Amino acid sequence: GLEPLKAELTKLGLKCGGSLEQRAKRLFETKGKLGLYEVDPSIVQGVGGANKAKNADIEKLKASKKALLKDIGLVEFEVSELAAVLKDAVKATQDQLQKKQSRTHEELQAEVENEVGDDEPESESDEEEEEKPIYNPKKVPLDWTGKPIPYWLYKLHGLNVEYSCEICGNVSYWGPRAFERHFQEWRHAHGMRCLKVPNTRAFHNITKIQDALDLFERLKQDQRKTDFDREAEEEYEDGAGNVLSKKTYQDLLRQGLL
Repeated sequence: GLEPLKAELTKLGLKCGGSLEQRAKRLFETKGKLGLYEVDPSIVQGVGGANKAKNADIEKLKASKKALLKDIGLVEFEVSELAAVLKDAVKATQDQLQKKQSRTHEELQAEVENEVGDDEPESESDEEEEEKPIYNPKKVPLDWTGKPIPYWLYKLHGLNVEYSCEICGNVSYWGPRAFERHFQEWRHAHGMRCLKVPNTRAFHNITKIQDALDLFERLKQDQRKTDFDREAEEEYEDGAGNVLSKKTYQDLLRQGLL
């Protein structure tokens, strides 16, 4: 009827006069429109009604966008806070994944077999397993899970071989990798400084104090042999073009023969 159409048009800010058909046509024109600024200005109530409606809709859109950005900012803040709380857990997960990816199939299979062999009966509780001391009769290093590494892997890396360094104060290093690395570490460098010997590549693999001192003395002697000796090797030329050693030239010069 006319009254329901009039009420709906008034609610939307449109002109509400005219016949039933005209009112229905105005209402139909708003279908699919986002706001009054998209409809024909001639059917909007008041002078400049379309512009006012357009401005009002723009303000609503701005307010809606502002609220959306606020919600997004709040979510981003919560995500950043959660990431900070879980930073250590994420880092541990990445390290664990990298270690697993760096292992060969044989190493992974051997580790699984070793873990299966070391499993305790299911009747024991988790607390009893945590309190029970780790069975490690061969004193091999522990892996990232806190369990002894397989013995074959222990021997493969030479961790059963002891290397002692007298320069470091008779400290023992297990395995060739740790032994090679210690020559660049602070303890060995400090020992070399105490001996007044440079910690250069020439002294690599030298672990005895006397061997380091003997090698340093031999290197100094070799250096002296290659150094330029002014008294023995410096030469002079007289007026006749004769090349004389420094000593001979000075003797003849003192005798007045030149």
